[in-house]
Amino acid sequence: MRKISIIEQAAPDILKAKRTAAYARVSRETERLSHSISAQISYYDKLIRNHPGWEYAGVYADWGISGTDVGKREGFQRMIADCEAGKIDIVLTKSISRFARNTVDLLETVRHLKALNVEVRFEKEHINSLSGDGELMLSILASFAQEESRSMSENIKWGIRKRYQSGEIGVKNKQVFGYRYDGERYVIVPKEAEIVEIIFEKYIAGMTLRDMVRLLDEMGAETRQGCRFSYSSIQYILHNEIYCGDRLLQKCFVEDPIRHNKVSNKGQLPQYYIRDCHQPIIDRETFAKARKEARSRAAGISGKAEELCFHDRRAEQ
Repeated sequence: MRKISIIEQAAPDILKAKRTAAYARVSRETERLSHSISAQISYYDKLIRNHPGWEYAGVYADWGISGTDVGKREGFQRMIADCEAGKIDIVLTKSISRFARNTVDLLETVRHLKALNVEVRFEKEHINSLSGDGELMLSILASFAQEESRSMSENIKWGIRKRYQSGEIGVKNKQVFGYRYDGERYVIVPKEAEIVEIIFEKYIAGMTLRDMVRLLDEMGAETRQGCRFSYSSIQYILHNEIYCGDRLLQKCFVEDPIRHNKVSNKGQLPQYYIRDCHQPIIDRETFAKARKEARSRAAGISGKAEELCFHDRRAEQ
């Protein structure tokens, strides 16, 4: 007798949607680039949500941060952490230079994500990190991106030094105690200027830093950040030519644009001393007396050991 078996129809495989995220970055905080980062976020949000095979996993962004150091990018680090947590399958990004300008960081990150089976797609270069030739292409193009970053850095530094030579000062530190920056120059803040005057007066008269810290505490004086004055904050004021209306430019510089290592300028590059940049809080005679007193204390003629570290301290504003 014949035996009949029923063959059940197999259910069609349902492809699981890929959890897709995107990363965007701009290197400077300007109004134009702020619009750029917003446009990138909006673009990726729409792109991912409208793709039938993708599940939206977020858009991560950093702005005002260089691409040469991934460790300082909070948005980037959150994205990597979510990849490690198994929340992301695909990462989209505009280009290699947006992802990282440091070749080593780029390859290490892509390899790490590849080990997690996370795919990175670079739109401009049409590279997929999981493809056979993906890593080779990344190595070549990332090297170009890194050298482009180095070249841009050198061009920027050249421009800054040319402005120094022509007397165009520019301002890096807009939070100098005793002043506020009005967009063009430093303007005296009277209450803070009184503290600066007291610091110079007491120091020249022979008061130690320990006693000065105690005095400022008793007066209720605070730094611009709302902290009590410390030895280092007092030393910074005493050593800063800005309080007599002058500026010493290029006290330090970035030695390597990839590593971002800032070093003191001890003759490697020229420095520029600009006089009468803004209204002084103290006169040059008072500033010179404070420097002389500092040298005397450092030589052990007066003062205590706590003040030895002050001698010839060079720090970028």
